[in-house]
Amino acid sequence: MGIRIRRVAVLGAGVMGQGIAAQLANAGIPSYLFDIAPNELTEAEEAAGLTLEDRAVRNRISQAGVTSMVKSRPALLYHKDLAAYVTPCNYEDDKDKLSECDWIVEVVVERLDIKLKVFEMVDEHRKPGSVVSSNTSGLSVAAMSEGRSDDFRTHFMVTHFFNPVRYMRLLEFVPGEDTDPELFAAMARFGEKVLGKGIVYAKDTPNFIANRIGTFGMASVFHWIAEYGMGVTETDKVFGPAMGRPKSAIFRTADIVGLDTLAHVFGTIEQNCTDDPWRERFAVPAAIGGMLDKGYLGAKTRAGFYRKNAEGAIQAIDLETLEYQDQPRLKLDAVGAARGKETSGEKLAAMVWFDDEYGTLAWKVTAEISIYSAQLLGEIADDIVNVDRALRWGFNFDLGPFEAWDAIGVEKSVERMKEEGFEVPEVVDRMLAESDGTWYTVRDGVRYYWDVTAGEYAPVPVDERLIFIDDLKARDKVLATNVGATLYDLGDGVGLVEFHTKMNAIDGQIGEMLQIAVEKVNSGELVGLVIGNEADNFSVGANVGLVGMLAMNQQFDEVEELVKSLQDTLMALRYCEGPVVTAPRGMALGGGCEIVMHGDAARAAAESYVGLVELGVGLIPAAGGCKEMAMRYYGSIPPGVNADLFPYMERLFRIIGTASVATSAEEAREFGFLRPTDRVTLNPDAVLADAKADVLAMVASGYTPPKPRTVAVPGRDGIAALKIAVHTMKEGGYISEYDEYLGTVLGSVLCGGDVPPGTVRTEQEFLDLEREAFVGLCGQEKTMARIMHMLEKGKPLRN
Repeated sequence: MGIRIRRVAVLGAGVMGQGIAAQLANAGIPSYLFDIAPNELTEAEEAAGLTLEDRAVRNRISQAGVTSMVKSRPALLYHKDLAAYVTPCNYEDDKDKLSECDWIVEVVVERLDIKLKVFEMVDEHRKPGSVVSSNTSGLSVAAMSEGRSDDFRTHFMVTHFFNPVRYMRLLEFVPGEDTDPELFAAMARFGEKVLGKGIVYAKDTPNFIANRIGTFGMASVFHWIAEYGMGVTETDKVFGPAMGRPKSAIFRTADIVGLDTLAHVFGTIEQNCTDDPWRERFAVPAAIGGMLDKGYLGAKTRAGFYRKNAEGAIQAIDLETLEYQDQPRLKLDAVGAARGKETSGEKLAAMVWFDDEYGTLAWKVTAEISIYSAQLLGEIADDIVNVDRALRWGFNFDLGPFEAWDAIGVEKSVERMKEEGFEVPEVVDRMLAESDGTWYTVRDGVRYYWDVTAGEYAPVPVDERLIFIDDLKARDKVLATNVGATLYDLGDGVGLVEFHTKMNAIDGQIGEMLQIAVEKVNSGELVGLVIGNEADNFSVGANVGLVGMLAMNQQFDEVEELVKSLQDTLMALRYCEGPVVTAPRGMALGGGCEIVMHGDAARAAAESYVGLVELGVGLIPAAGGCKEMAMRYYGSIPPGVNADLFPYMERLFRIIGTASVATSAEEAREFGFLRPTDRVTLNPDAVLADAKADVLAMVASGYTPPKPRTVAVPGRDGIAALKIAVHTMKEGGYISEYDEYLGTVLGSVLCGGDVPPGTVRTEQEFLDLEREAFVGLCGQEKTMARIMHMLEKGKPLRN
């Protein structure tokens, strides 16, 4: 069964409603954003002579939701112009618009009585066959659909998004007893393929999967830090990246969520899960109750477990006195041991088996989460896969509970659990007795999970169309490899180049593998290439440390050779005899951005952060970044049109000169890092598969390599104008004297050098200008200072 969602009604213009409407807009789907019509005027409305009957007044709340959506930071929209897809409405005047919608999603306050009134109105005005869902974080599907029509009930379900909707991948789907199974499956496919979400199937139990287990994990932390007398700062050090969790760890996450929201979730479980074996743990912790009494709600009140004092220092609250204190400087040996490990699983194991109080804290909480997750199998979800995905996608954990259990060793940990008096569920003992001793295993390149119901391993359910690099490794699809990159066979004659240096920084090994890949295409062994990976970041740029070392040793010939080699490699990509599709996700900065721009096309993950940032370390883009941007900007002028080049030059200079980074693939398109024809995929897991399909589509249409390009340039007149502009900025105190110098060097390259205006320049001439400028800057003392500062501190130095 297919489903076509052309328009959506979002009922509730609060934070979650705004997020859902924004994500629909990001996917190109228009929505009506509803909220109540106010019953009194504001002072501003009275002063303007408005009445309660004026449309601007009646839509004030929903319009404020749209305005807040546009202003939100971090941004909810991929591009501010996408707000045009969202139309503010109110319940009284616009009920009839519900009949235009294919999907109606309720996002009102978490009170059953209010939701029931909303659904009564929806049932009366919706068109038959339209999908209705609730974004509830834990109310019962059965209770919410009680008293509704048969058609409503068969088309009703829970679609629980996580906040912020754009960035949190999890979308929990929960059916009711009467929900049409085919419709339910079709909506899940829509959520995955169109909205880009990770779908988890939960049962109709309080707080579903992610919040049930995630909240228990937080409750476990509160219990054990009280037992051991530990504070906020040290606890967050333990439960952060050292355990494969986000930097926000426990208490910063709580501040972001809101302590009032957290207390509500605790209370919901304690009240509604009367048979929960750990029910007493869900009593709202005394510290949270005391903070709520003081009005400390977290980030929304700028005071929670953390706050910023008048001097700008971040303080942490004392959980006993509820007074804020300066954070102690701590160096935890357990955390240090974990940081020395490579994978998330190795880090976690190092933490839980470390023999000190912090290792013990990590162990106790991990053990309890493992046991609790196993106890709830069959109640909140049918299998371990949905549980693991819920915690990974909903809380940004690297590993779900059962994946984590495998990482620390199931048999070894169960022995310790029993020694310490923990009651291990029977399902765990049965798994150990009947399986390979792990929750997951790999057989013939296929990943399996332990099906507790069937008592055997079953393949992890995945879309067969998707491509995962671990599967390629397991199926021995490696064509060539070195320490920096690997070339895989994707099938159908398409190759994949994956980088695997630290942060995917570009070095000679990556350049070598790109050349090998191009040669295989040019020889006919492959028909085309994808350049991409599954890492958090496509590439953070070139190896600046190597450049700095060579420059510090005055080895400028070697610097030039290094730059020339990368230029030649990317030009080989550009003019490869088969199609090359670059597939960025996460950060693609500096040289990473330059690689993205040198393919025939890009297939970008929606969450791609792309930019030419070299000026931050006192350099300029020199692997073809200036060349590509100049070709795209000046080359966008139609042949025969005598256009003024200066506006194009100024825009180009502003983007590269300020080291601008696009905060989404759509913004990267606006900046010119992506072409208008480049395509965007919202589901990050589908990027490689979509890029492969793009390669095959170009092959099928009779691919021929692009023709060399030339452009007319502003020349010396443009250079003079930019010199005046940067000098004015320096005189105004906006930039330093060295920034002025960098601006003139960059301006000379972007203007095509000291040539008459209108001179036609080739790609190679731009590359030569880039390389000459780059090597010259490497000889500047202040550039070297900036590079060293970046390497030591991880952020640019402004001087």
